Amino acid sequence: MGDLLSYWPFVLGLLATGVISGIAAGLLGIGGGAIIVPALASALAFLHYDSDVVQHIAVGTSLAIIIPTGIASARAHDKRGAVDHRILKLWAPVVVVATFIGGLMAGLYTGDVLRIVFGVVALFIAANIVLPFQERLMGHLGDSAPTHRISAAVVGYISALMGVGGGSLSVPTIHAFGASMHKAVGTGAAIGVFIALSGTLGFIISGWSVDGRPPLSLGYINIPALVLIGVTAAVCAPWGAALAHRLQQRTLKLAFAAFLALVGLNMIWKAMAG
Repeated sequence: MGDLLSYWPFVLGLLATGVISGIAAGLLGIGGGAIIVPALASALAFLHYDSDVVQHIAVGTSLAIIIPTGIASARAHDKRGAVDHRILKLWAPVVVVATFIGGLMAGLYTGDVLRIVFGVVALFIAANIVLPFQERLMGHLGDSAPTHRISAAVVGYISALMGVGGGSLSVPTIHAFGASMHKAVGTGAAIGVFIALSGTLGFIISGWSVDGRPPLSLGYINIPALVLIGVTAAVCAPWGAALAHRLQQRTLKLAFAAFLALVGLNMIWKAMAG
């Protein structure tokens, strides 16, 4: 930890990332991974770690960080009655299996592949926020348990490769199935806990013997980043949940879409530029 503290801009950057990602987790039910992954990858690249390892560490650590953030966010939403337990029971078992498989398979992909997956899906999510085509395509399937389970499998696997809590995918999907936006956000936050737990285990196993990882890493999970971002984000997540019930969701969604589009394009550009 002493070595880490010598990089005070890195430490401050991680703390700032924790504040922003925690508020975003509660505000939008997104788990904060869309912010953590690019921020942590940039911080590790600044310290000159291998580009392939950097992306895997960022994704794996992001999933681990989402565990305390997601729990804090989900509890805050559940206290407000914003978690649909019927949908959660349909999604949770499938999400756990799909995310674990995604975490195990992540070691088979290069860092650039993970960047492209993140970038393409981020652009898809941004487009779906602005033009909610998912709602028009899937709105009539809300009562279908198999459709919920298939959606959970897709969301779980992709979320593992992106290092996100799945809220960016699960929230619009659950909303498209007929849940209110507040219910979708709250349920998405709860689903994110299962995604984070299972995905973290997969990334620990798949990165266990990989060379070139930063010090104090457990598989692809970097412990100092986990502690600094995770604690800060968990403290701030309830603030976001409180704000979510007071602010205009449409404005928040459009701002988040713009952010995702910029991050997605940047990730794709980094992968293509090598």
